[in-house]
Amino acid sequence: MKTSVSLIVLFILGSFFGMSQESLPTIAVANPNVNSLETRPEIAAKMMRLELIKMAKYKVYDEFDMADALKANAEFKTDCYGQNCLVKLGKELNVDYVLCGSIDGLGNKIALTLKIVDVKNHTIYMSSVKEFDDQEIELQRMIEILLKEMHKVDVQKEVADRLEFKNELITSNNVGKINNTGPRIGGAYLTGAMNEFALRPESQGGLGIVPVVSMIGFQLEGQYVGTENFSALVEGIVNVSGLEQGQFIPSITIMNGFRFGKSGWELAFGPGFSIKKTSQGFFDSDNQFSDNQQYFSEADWDAYALREFSDDPIYNTTGSFVAPTPTELNHTYNFDKRYGDTRGDLALNTMFVFAVGRTFRAGSLNIPVNVFYSSQKGGGMAGVNVGFNVQKSKRPIHN
Repeated sequence: MKTSVSLIVLFILGSFFGMSQESLPTIAVANPNVNSLETRPEIAAKMMRLELIKMAKYKVYDEFDMADALKANAEFKTDCYGQNCLVKLGKELNVDYVLCGSIDGLGNKIALTLKIVDVKNHTIYMSSVKEFDDQEIELQRMIEILLKEMHKVDVQKEVADRLEFKNELITSNNVGKINNTGPRIGGAYLTGAMNEFALRPESQGGLGIVPVVSMIGFQLEGQYVGTENFSALVEGIVNVSGLEQGQFIPSITIMNGFRFGKSGWELAFGPGFSIKKTSQGFFDSDNQFSDNQQYFSEADWDAYALREFSDDPIYNTTGSFVAPTPTELNHTYNFDKRYGDTRGDLALNTMFVFAVGRTFRAGSLNIPVNVFYSSQKGGGMAGVNVGFNVQKSKRPIHN
């Protein structure tokens, strides 16, 4: 008895399902027009059929149902996009509707257009167009979203948001990636240990110059972010200082800069590198061994000690002189590493540069004026430089 009831229920459900399928309108899918994408029209048509089937609102003809009609008329397979042609295809297949459309790659987006033609009434039953982000691998999801929107079916918001074309802020035509180069010239005042090194006599390893030096160099500038009100720059500066006083002080600086507003105010900072000569020594600040707070390097001290104590039996007991240290002479001087000694050993000198300025413009000519401070251990350089550069090349932010 139970078996008979079950069979009856299954028969009724099967009959209802069959009747519901028969009552659905029929639809065929013509190959869409695909431009500037790698997806072939036949593959795009398969995607459209799959999404129609999943919606369960039509009885969908597959490519095998359409094979005879496509063989009979080549136009149906390769060039059937207009309303009249789609109506002919629909009549040939004896379906209620025909779905077709176009899929176009346009710059950084994909434009998807779908239309369903009513074969009997020779009209467009429904149509829609939507722009998506340039993610061709997700083309089937794009087709799903547009078909569901056309049929008032809920779309998964998270998926739609991820594929949505973001209409970003447009920058003005004169803003983009700019490559500017140009000379720089200026002057700087030396502070701290650099000031002392400049003033120290050459006989003591100093430069023997006024602590104000000229600067001449060349700057390379690249802009990696640009909008109407903000720009981010990377700058490289090769510079030589002190030429007017017979000195050659080279340096290289790499800076990250930010330019604000159309007025061209700038803020920049970054590391700098140069070569210097250093030695171990001390300053006779109490004038114990000199009259003018002389700087003694280790070599200076050895020469001084040999001159002053070589005959002293305390330091020359076996005919071999050993120079005493300042500590052994009851002085607190220690041999420390000093900023500069032109008689010393070469070493890498690092610094950190901070600059504020403004760029004045005259057509394509830029005139940057900057106030800067270059800080390093024990001292630094404070100065101003001025230059000019010409906008040599420009290309859009989005290639």
